[in-house]
Amino acid sequence: MNTTTLDQHSSTSTIKSRLSALGPGILMASAAVGGSHLIASTQSGAIYGWQLAIIIILANVFKYPFFRFGVQYTLDTNKTLLEGYQEKGTFYLWIFFLLNIFATMINTAAVALLSAVILSFVLPLPVPTLSLTVLVISLGILLLGQYRLLDGLSKLVMICLTIATVLAVAIAAIRGGVAPEGYVSESPWQLGALAFIVALMGWMPAPIEISAINSMWVVAKKRITEVSYRDGIFDFNVGYIGTAILALIFLALGALVQYGSGVPVEMVGGKYIAQLIGMYSSTIGEWAKGLIALIAFLCMFGTTLTVIDGYSRTNVESLRLLLHKKGTRATYLNISFILATLSGAMIIFFFNNALGPMLKFAMIASFVTTPIFATLNLLLALRGKHRVTGGLYWLSLIGLLYLTAFALLFIVYQLGWLN
Repeated sequence: MNTTTLDQHSSTSTIKSRLSALGPGILMASAAVGGSHLIASTQSGAIYGWQLAIIIILANVFKYPFFRFGVQYTLDTNKTLLEGYQEKGTFYLWIFFLLNIFATMINTAAVALLSAVILSFVLPLPVPTLSLTVLVISLGILLLGQYRLLDGLSKLVMICLTIATVLAVAIAAIRGGVAPEGYVSESPWQLGALAFIVALMGWMPAPIEISAINSMWVVAKKRITEVSYRDGIFDFNVGYIGTAILALIFLALGALVQYGSGVPVEMVGGKYIAQLIGMYSSTIGEWAKGLIALIAFLCMFGTTLTVIDGYSRTNVESLRLLLHKKGTRATYLNISFILATLSGAMIIFFFNNALGPMLKFAMIASFVTTPIFATLNLLLALRGKHRVTGGLYWLSLIGLLYLTAFALLFIVYQLGWLN
């Protein structure tokens, strides 16, 4: 039989083939666990208990089609989302490229600063010094080509963080929540809490432009391993659903350990990191404080590397397509690494190393641009062998309406038109 004539879409999916296909979805999951999980989800539980669980669920459900469309398009065509945007029209690729440059600067700064603040609990050095150190070391690893080696370690670290979080939540659940009987917190269903909710949804489960980065990972995976359509979607679902569940677990940690405790929830990023680490030590044991801080840092450091690497690659590839070049030199990617690092450093110092405002701004900016990226991905999913139909099609339309309405509501509120 001539194996080149086999249709990979119709090939049998087995446990072995599914395990072999795992990779891009897990990478996406490791990139997703950051400010949205460690900070926003846990704060949601600490401040409002379980009330915002519905927002986390809706954000993940309504963003699901648009992340999936990126994988779906690439599995169908063997092309990245960026190539799809170009074929749809150069205008679409320009929109992505310009928004992606903005996202590169903001998100690089946010994850690097969060890494530095967590690291300050292990190394008692000034946060500005640690911020620069994290960025410089990240840049050095990428320029030396050692990212893939560290990527394996980052996945192991994320598994450790997940196990520690699940353990802490399980212990807290057995003990019971700390909120006294009849305790009622303030309601999140008011305009004053809109910015917090929008920030929560911005990186939940990840900035939506990560879908373009993920499509490049899928292409790279298919170059080394045959991946059927079903197995590729399985890999995506494992990563996506895993991050969604983990977000709810982090919310549960805040709801069970801090909600109703009488201890004010710190909204300043650095101080809240101390409270977050304290949640683990209060359940698992004081001995775990330093270990959890180290694991959380390594997890965020891996995210920082993934963000700089992924955004830089999509920027270089976008520029290559816009200039109609057949290929790019490795030098151009290294220059992109350097520019992303420098821009991140400038944004950090523009915000004066203030983690809270930096993260909030980055998450809100991601959410406001979400409807644009979502529309681009939907347009590509309307054609091809596995074009979107049925329930997924209607879910994407409802999701686009939901995300757009929330973004417009926030913009109108910020303009003061609702006051």
